Amino acid sequence: MKIIKLCMLAITVCCAAFGSSYAQTADEIIQKHIEAIGGADNWKKINSIKIVGTSNAGGTEIPITLTIQQGKGFRVEYTVNGMTGYNIITDKAGWNYSPFSGQTKAEAMPEDLVKKSQDGLDIGGPLFDYQAKGNKMTYLGKDDVEGTECYKIKVTFPSGKEETVYIDASNYYHIRSVDKVKANDKEMEQTSNFGNFQKLPEGIVYPMSIDFGGGGPMTVKSIEINKPLADNIFQPAEAKEPEVKK
Repeated sequence: MKIIKLCMLAITVCCAAFGSSYAQTADEIIQKHIEAIGGADNWKKINSIKIVGTSNAGGTEIPITLTIQQGKGFRVEYTVNGMTGYNIITDKAGWNYSPFSGQTKAEAMPEDLVKKSQDGLDIGGPLFDYQAKGNKMTYLGKDDVEGTECYKIKVTFPSGKEETVYIDASNYYHIRSVDKVKANDKEMEQTSNFGNFQKLPEGIVYPMSIDFGGGGPMTVKSIEINKPLADNIFQPAEAKEPEVKK
């Protein structure tokens, strides 16, 4: 009986060792994710991206334009009832212009909010080239996202900010992020969902349905990569539309 127990113990240990050797690490999952969305070489070529789409709020279609220049600036512009507002974040400052709430000119954002928002200047996101950015990855196992089995990875940024990323286990697409944010001095979780992934001519795969913070999905109509941007696009000048440099 003792010999049988020892044999069974040995088999259990061997099976555990065999299983652990095939357990995926955060790094392996991220590498497969990068490959699935077009590969590192294609993403390294992207210096700017302009996304045009619409969102629906209470039956009203809202045109949205999102423009990012890698490491330099981020602008999201939206039009409601003929009025256009925007948020701008740069590597140095940030502004908000909301004519719907009575603002007559852009207002500077608080410094702490600017710092927390500057992750948006990274087109590739927190997983791409994460080691060079100083982001720490922690694999949290698998989880279910509305019926989809996902790998769950916690991203800790150098600033201390945390984001939980959900990678579809079947195709390695990034389908959800959960951020910890502060509102009215209370810490809250903000969920963003991504879907309808399509391969662009530049070779990268990008979501054509984006839902930031549960406010309703943005349906992407067009994406422009590495097109010329207006010199003043990341400046708070609401008086005139940006002019594209020829």
